[in-house]
Amino acid sequence: MVGRVGPGTLRLTEAHRFPNRPVRLPGALHWDVLALYTGVLDGLRAAGRLTPLTSVGIDSWAVDHGLLDADGALLGNPVHYRDTRTEGVAERVWATVPAAELYARTGIQYAPFNTLYQLLAARDSPQLAAARQVLLIPDLLTYWLTGTRGTELTNASTTQLIDPNTRTWDGELARRLGIDLTLFAPLRHPGEPSGHLLPAVLAETGLTGPLPLTTVASHDTASAVAAVPARAGERFAYICTGTWSLAGLELDAPVLTEASRRANFTNELGLDATVRYLRNIMGLWLLQECLRAWDEPNLPQLLSKAADSEPLRSVVDASDPAFLTPGDMPDRIATACRATGHPVPRSRAATVRCVLDSLALAHRRAVLDAQRLADHPVDVVHLVGGGARNALLCQLTADACGLPVIAGPIEAAALGNVLVQARAHGDTGPALTDLRALVADAQPLRRYEPRGTPEAWQRAERRLGGA
Repeated sequence: MVGRVGPGTLRLTEAHRFPNRPVRLPGALHWDVLALYTGVLDGLRAAGRLTPLTSVGIDSWAVDHGLLDADGALLGNPVHYRDTRTEGVAERVWATVPAAELYARTGIQYAPFNTLYQLLAARDSPQLAAARQVLLIPDLLTYWLTGTRGTELTNASTTQLIDPNTRTWDGELARRLGIDLTLFAPLRHPGEPSGHLLPAVLAETGLTGPLPLTTVASHDTASAVAAVPARAGERFAYICTGTWSLAGLELDAPVLTEASRRANFTNELGLDATVRYLRNIMGLWLLQECLRAWDEPNLPQLLSKAADSEPLRSVVDASDPAFLTPGDMPDRIATACRATGHPVPRSRAATVRCVLDSLALAHRRAVLDAQRLADHPVDVVHLVGGGARNALLCQLTADACGLPVIAGPIEAAALGNVLVQARAHGDTGPALTDLRALVADAQPLRRYEPRGTPEAWQRAERRLGGA
């Protein structure tokens, strides 16, 4: 994505798009990181044809990482977080550091794929034994582009090895679990320089140097939250929608209570000393996998039929681990409905309605729980990311939450990435509210008012055992 930023100006242009296909090899599911890096080079080449570039920034998904040997060479393709290698690891961790203490120290919710569990799952592997550096995915790409190594803070917080109060590594925790923190490169903060594109990269892409790479909030959710178009003083919740739904609040300090842990909220670090207090929800992955199982039929037509389907006839727990791995999602949804006594969807449209009702119900739970646990009331929900295109999901979320939903921008992560670069180079005001005002003024947004009453959603929660 190419961003153009200036006074009253914020525009994105898609320069290049490329596939991201995980690869299952005997023994593990991997990212095809070399193909992804090739896509990045192709994208830089295409971006340079559109306009002269002044900065580059990288954001990506969290938790996954590459291992480098003593010469800086990658020791195999990174393992994908949807791989099953971490099964049972959490229980071994909790035998040393009880779950309640682990949460009180890190504020990170339990998820089987957190970097902490991945590193312990690999403890006896030849690759980890040979490793001299661990680089999270955006930091790995940065290294290949610039030759410099660092660990960006917002992404580092998802490793479950950062103290959210000090915003530094928790050395005692790592020592007790036998994790060598010297494997991680020094911490970097959004806005700091990350070197310049290497001469070989400039030659490969046709770009003109020197061209700096600027550290951004490299966890894509942190970039997306930075681009939430909230006005100064607005009390808001956010839902970053895509493959995952990340629903919660922006806070000044973490919430590390036992009640918060039991509700499975996480305290990830955000831009400008903020905390992203949120719950991970499986998200539109459920719909994406249904479409893949159906050989990707006409989605607009399916959504239209789903809108006319019976509301809340069947709902499932959108965060059920049974939905995490790739596979026959319609069958798994049907199985989940049978297990909870809900009617099995009778058609593809009914399955889509089940997915969207279930996501809206999960959004409702997260927004209500976050307000209660953080003692932080809100008046509006900002829904950003790819799900903002889905009018039915946006309306159902407004109905379920009983709050107005402002949908957009769709490319929130890219906008947050670009805005942090622009601020670092003096092209915006210094405050986070300055960045958000640019988004609110320059990007198309749509407002959805809540319809109906909460009783139907409350009944649906009770049917799932969540009330």
